[in-house]
Amino acid sequence: MGPIRQYRAFFIGGILLFINGVSTDLLSARDRGLAYGDGHFTTMLIKHGQVVWWSAHLARLQQASARLGFAEVDWSILTREVVQLAAGQTQAVAKVMLTRGIGGRGYDGSGCQTPTRIVSLADYPSHYQGWQQNGIPLLVCQQRLGDAPMLAGLKTLNRLEQVLLKNELAARSGVEGIVLNSRGFLVEGVSANLFWRRGKTVFTPDLAHCGIDGIMRRHVMGMLKQMSIELRVVEAPLESLWQAEEVWLTNTLMGIVPVNGIGDTQYPSPVLIRRLQERLVIEV
Repeated sequence: MGPIRQYRAFFIGGILLFINGVSTDLLSARDRGLAYGDGHFTTMLIKHGQVVWWSAHLARLQQASARLGFAEVDWSILTREVVQLAAGQTQAVAKVMLTRGIGGRGYDGSGCQTPTRIVSLADYPSHYQGWQQNGIPLLVCQQRLGDAPMLAGLKTLNRLEQVLLKNELAARSGVEGIVLNSRGFLVEGVSANLFWRRGKTVFTPDLAHCGIDGIMRRHVMGMLKQMSIELRVVEAPLESLWQAEEVWLTNTLMGIVPVNGIGDTQYPSPVLIRRLQERLVIEV
């Protein structure tokens, strides 16, 4: 607890950063997060000094650590660090990264007994508010995600596919993009989960083979259930979006963002999206 208070005003490159409770940007070259992407993370919204849905983010970290076979993390210490980091922040972004730590040789991480804990604080991306109100256009990414059922749903540190997809967006002057898997089915956006509505039914891609099971995705699924709106988790081709009446993206920071159009297909009436956004404002 001490180091966070002691170094509270010390920023590194615009980000307040702590590694194992100490304000530093120095990480061992032997850390497996660096060597192999052997770790996972969650990104959180801070509002009025509180982490929004911290219990859900903590559960995500615990589940990922269990699936990846990490040594035990002191979750109470991590919780105190995150709570202290959020205190006094009107609106900001917090991030927790956990790596398997230092130890083992090659791919064998069995010697790692102490996971590395990285906690950071950064400014909230203000452009998301404009996205929520005005919507955004999407392009269809040419690059595709590979199936990886062992890691499906997890937010691991190995984000090279997303790095390449972001590069593609930049090269094509795109804001966000729709990503398919290698079998041609819809998965998600580059940085967000995907939903669409046709008639009285909402659809979202099945993430059993690849993709990230986002906290906001789960929350929207819960809201739809409360509203008695049918939701189907499906393997669906890109053409499903041409038949949709509404399309939207979600993640913890951007919230619920309407999609205005994909190529020549336009979505001018975000009726359900506005209802979901109104409920979200009340709940967050």
